[in-house]
Amino acid sequence: MSCRLQLATAEAKNPPRWRRRLLAVSISIALVNPALADDADRVAELEQRVAELEAMVRTLIDEQPERRAAGERLERVAEESRTTREMVESIRSRAEPVLAAAEEKSSGPQFYYGGYLKADAIVSDFSDGEVAGGSIGRDFLVPSTIPVGGQGEGAVTDFHARQSRFNFGVRHQVDANKLGAFIEFDFLATPGGNERVSNSYSPRMRHAFVTWNDWLIGQTWNTFMDVATLPESVDFIGPAGATSFGRQTQIRYTKNNFAIALENPETTITPFGGAGRIVTDDHLLPELAARYTWKGDWGHVQLGGMFRQLSYENRAAGIDDTTSSWGLSLSGKFALGRDDFRWMVHHGDGMGRHIGLNFVNAAVLTGSGDLEAIGTTGGFLAYRHWWSDTLRSTAAFGYLDVDNPVEYTGTGVNSSNWSGQINLFYTPVDSLSFGIEYLMAEREIESGASGRLDRVQFTSKYSF
Repeated sequence: MSCRLQLATAEAKNPPRWRRRLLAVSISIALVNPALADDADRVAELEQRVAELEAMVRTLIDEQPERRAAGERLERVAEESRTTREMVESIRSRAEPVLAAAEEKSSGPQFYYGGYLKADAIVSDFSDGEVAGGSIGRDFLVPSTIPVGGQGEGAVTDFHARQSRFNFGVRHQVDANKLGAFIEFDFLATPGGNERVSNSYSPRMRHAFVTWNDWLIGQTWNTFMDVATLPESVDFIGPAGATSFGRQTQIRYTKNNFAIALENPETTITPFGGAGRIVTDDHLLPELAARYTWKGDWGHVQLGGMFRQLSYENRAAGIDDTTSSWGLSLSGKFALGRDDFRWMVHHGDGMGRHIGLNFVNAAVLTGSGDLEAIGTTGGFLAYRHWWSDTLRSTAAFGYLDVDNPVEYTGTGVNSSNWSGQINLFYTPVDSLSFGIEYLMAEREIESGASGRLDRVQFTSKYSF
């Protein structure tokens, strides 16, 4: 509008040349050559028209300062509006986190649940003897249960759904404190139940802990182990004989990538000569475990360490001794596009139940009743490849070597184990998977005798 007003004002002040000439010619014709004019009224009309145009020009000239002032006022209002809008956005950006924190502060507990239903069909072939129906080695790989030096093969088929699990948790913000709790159950490795009629099995507690800011109190994975490196497996664990594995009650503090914990102590001991296993509960000091994890888009690497006391007291036999135990582990998971490579190596003296599902005991009794720690070295490698959006496979290999003081343990104790597996998983829709796996494992004792397991396992799993 301001442009049109300026144009009209300019034209009123300085009419175009053709208009001025037309007006002059018209007046000249009317005044000089009356014969060509209609009459004197026409001249008067033209003069009036010129007077009106001049008045219009004067009016426009007189109004121009007012219009300019009005335009300046409009610009000031627009600038003030922009400034006010910026102030509002600034206040909102500062207020939103405060409002969110206030809302979170006042929120009540948030409950959640999860788990999965898993059914397995397992065909196992033991090369050196049979395994009893109630043995845990029939449900998943436990290397110490593989028969050695038996007569003939033992091939068996088992169907079960005992790995199915359910968990329940809560998150709660109280002022600046973050609280939480978690509990989980499954039905594996429990004494209750049988396969005669109803296949009813008792639940067992896997996890039960409370969190408060950076603290965790309760039962969960050992701080020493790296859960994220365990490969995807149809079997319950996978390279069970070569990895660190365990859950126990603890008090853990975690800050950023560092975690340290005091955990429940327990010792398993090989009697002098190697016959049987002694499980003690004679400890004064808790186990000390710590880890540090480096993380990135490439994956992670974790360094773990453990120091613990091994203790055994048997007044009737005149035994009362303690010794120290330690272990180190280095593990990681590397992203290779969509594929990934997982690995672990570990070494220690007296790690016992923390390695290979207690494939070897932590210490052995000498002839004089003293404890001597047993050394172990092991690890595994695993590679997962995605064939398509719905098909993937994992190949894994694990090995554990035991440094037994044979003069005290004898030659009947476990000296090593290895396992290899390859599988194929099909996921037609999210949360539903079907898998098939071939697993082979071997256990060897100090005498050189060995036994092998060949297993084919099919699974279906629905996670929720």
